[in-house]
Amino acid sequence: MKNNQSGSISRGLIIIAVVVLLAIVFVYGIIKYTANRKAQQVSKAEAEKTANEPPKPVYDLTLGDTRFLFDSAVDLGPVIKAETTYQQDLTTTERFIQVSVRAQNKGKIDTMAYSWDIGNIIDSNGRNFIPDDNAYYFLPRPNLCGAVLKPEFEPTPCVKIYEVSKVSTHLKIEVNMTPTNSAKKQEGFLDLNVQ
Repeated sequence: MKNNQSGSISRGLIIIAVVVLLAIVFVYGIIKYTANRKAQQVSKAEAEKTANEPPKPVYDLTLGDTRFLFDSAVDLGPVIKAETTYQQDLTTTERFIQVSVRAQNKGKIDTMAYSWDIGNIIDSNGRNFIPDDNAYYFLPRPNLCGAVLKPEFEPTPCVKIYEVSKVSTHLKIEVNMTPTNSAKKQEGFLDLNVQ
């Protein structure tokens, strides 16, 4: 009779141990599932938040060995006053924007002359505005666009004036360079913070 009692006590203990073990596994599974769901919800919320944020402006860009730095963009208005009597004022029905970008050689040898430059202004609707050739006499002297860049010298300025629509927003300036040992031009864009 004692064997029956001790056998039933052992079976009872085994059953209780199995039930407790199953309960622990069940609770652990629920906790793990809940933690994974919360982590997925948090990462999904963060992804939606970053997807809704506008991209950060780009004011510094490196193409090959040439680093381009946004310097300034100034809205000059519809008239650029002549500084001498033999010049005429430059006028438009829209606005003139003067852009200055600096370039620096991050490589080990001099760049070739005219291997870098700034190009057109492009607005948020994809409209292109080319440099105004009539503004040549209103640019600083010397204007160093395309100058030979020596390795790690101070950034060299390039200044151009553009005639741009008044309704254009989110302006970007095209920058380009051609590596010394290649004929393939590399292009990129810097955001303009027009003042």
